[in-house]
Amino acid sequence: MKAILALADGTVFEGEQFGATGETVGEVVFNTSMTGYQEVITDPSYKGQIVTMTYPLIGNYGCNEADIESIGPQLEGFVVREYSAFHSNWRSKWSLDTYLAENGIIGIQDIDTRALTRRLRVHGVMNGCLATENIEENFDAESLVEKAQAWHGLVGWDMVKRVTCPNPYAWNQHPSNSTSYVSRPQTEGSEQIEENRYRVIAMDFGIKFNILRQLTAHGCEVQVVPASTPAEEILAAEPDGVFLSNGPGDPAPLDYAIRTIQELLGKKPIFGICLGHQLLGLALGGKTYKLKFGHRGANQPVKHFENDQVEITAQNHGFCVDIDSLPNSVEITHINLNDDTLEGMRHLEYPAFSVQYHPEASPGPHDASYLFSLFSNMMKDG
Repeated sequence: MKAILALADGTVFEGEQFGATGETVGEVVFNTSMTGYQEVITDPSYKGQIVTMTYPLIGNYGCNEADIESIGPQLEGFVVREYSAFHSNWRSKWSLDTYLAENGIIGIQDIDTRALTRRLRVHGVMNGCLATENIEENFDAESLVEKAQAWHGLVGWDMVKRVTCPNPYAWNQHPSNSTSYVSRPQTEGSEQIEENRYRVIAMDFGIKFNILRQLTAHGCEVQVVPASTPAEEILAAEPDGVFLSNGPGDPAPLDYAIRTIQELLGKKPIFGICLGHQLLGLALGGKTYKLKFGHRGANQPVKHFENDQVEITAQNHGFCVDIDSLPNSVEITHINLNDDTLEGMRHLEYPAFSVQYHPEASPGPHDASYLFSLFSNMMKDG
């Protein structure tokens, strides 16, 4: 079946449909990972986005139950150069086509993803409309471009409300709490801890399951709470620490989360990843801005100032904390070597630190797994 991806600048790509049929709009972005497409598809940070994979062959190992990063697919649409209908993997339960179709996610293949990626790099990410030819009306390039142009985009919108959990839950009781395929800590001092010792409240802004598995592997008993949970409720649970999760979209509209973090500062150790990092920066008085095309992939080089080493990291974000906006009480710990944007920080007075990238390595390298041990040691020291 024919499918069309129309960009807001008028560029149109015609290809072949796979997965679900219908019509969707979102911000068109690209991811440079060679593997891990199922983790990408189920990452809540992609809510509101149509994701293009730059690696040309996608789907060759199918989809399985172990590599799901949330309750199901989260992105708005999926774009590949070539979809592999044949898949081979002993863990595979579904083909990628079946997995997307059963979850209502439209895919398009057989388009020039290199040309699309170059356009997004030059002009920046932009709104797009993805549709299949069986929609009842307006399946023409001009009307799809107009729909892309009319979409509100991500800036100024609270996307977290679409992905956060509706009610609190204990991670050890969640059906996806499997330790069979957790990315094991590889750094010295990050050995698997058999017995839970620290009680952690994880604020769910769109949390990935492997973050929860990593916290558990580092000695934490995790209670996940909705993004709107107030500080007094979190403190009443008497946790040893608070985790601020990843999530989608613009952090600036999340005034309720920023206010909660401000009320928690200095009272409990805090560790933030991705959107959690951005929210911590806003809570500390900083500002955020939108990147031209963001950082999405498993090969982003980050310099760690403490040991002067380079870490290869997994990343997925389109917004960034402005380094120059942070107060003197904040120390810069990590920097992106591609564009010198902020990748990590810690407060000099409060037990609080964060990173922009994803140390849980799902998918991605294990260079930064030491950060979970750092959080455990912070809670140990009180």
